[in-house]
Amino acid sequence: MTERHIIETLEARGVRIPQIAEIVYRLQLPYNPELTMEECEESVREVLKKREVQFTLYTGIALDQLAERKLLPEPLQSILEADEPLYGVDETVALGIIHVYGMIGLTSFGYLDKEKSGIIRQLNDDKNGIHVFLDDLVAGLAAAASARIAHQNKNVRKYLES
Repeated sequence: MTERHIIETLEARGVRIPQIAEIVYRLQLPYNPELTMEECEESVREVLKKREVQFTLYTGIALDQLAERKLLPEPLQSILEADEPLYGVDETVALGIIHVYGMIGLTSFGYLDKEKSGIIRQLNDDKNGIHVFLDDLVAGLAAAASARIAHQNKNVRKYLES
C-alpha cells in the first residue's frame, strides 16, 4: 500500500486530488488569502500518506463496492442502496480521518457533510453507483487537509504570539 495506490483507488471511483483540493481551498481561503491550489493539493497528498487514512478509505470504498455488487447481507444491503438517512456509520468511519487534526477538522467535516459541495455533491447524487461511504470519506479528507493548512497558517501563529 502506498499513497499512489490509494490515489489510483480514489480515481477509479471518480475522485481526483484537484477536486478535493478545490474544497480545501474554499474552506481555507477566507483565513489565508495567499493560499494556492498547489498548497491545497499538497496538503491532501500529505494526509493521504498516513496509513490510518489509507485503511479508512480502503474500508469505506470496499463497502460501497460490495453494495454495488449486491454482496452485503440484509438488511445492510438495503440500507446502503437506499442511503438511509439515519445510517451514521459512514460519517463515523470518516471521522477516523480527521481526528489527527483536532476540532477544526471536526467542525469543517460537519460543515462539508451538510453543504455537500463539489465532488462530495456529485458522489452523493450519483444514481449510477453507491457512494454512501465515499462522499463522507472525501469530506473527511478535505476537512483534514484543510485543518492541516490551518495549523500551519502563519497569520494564525502571528495572532497567537501577540
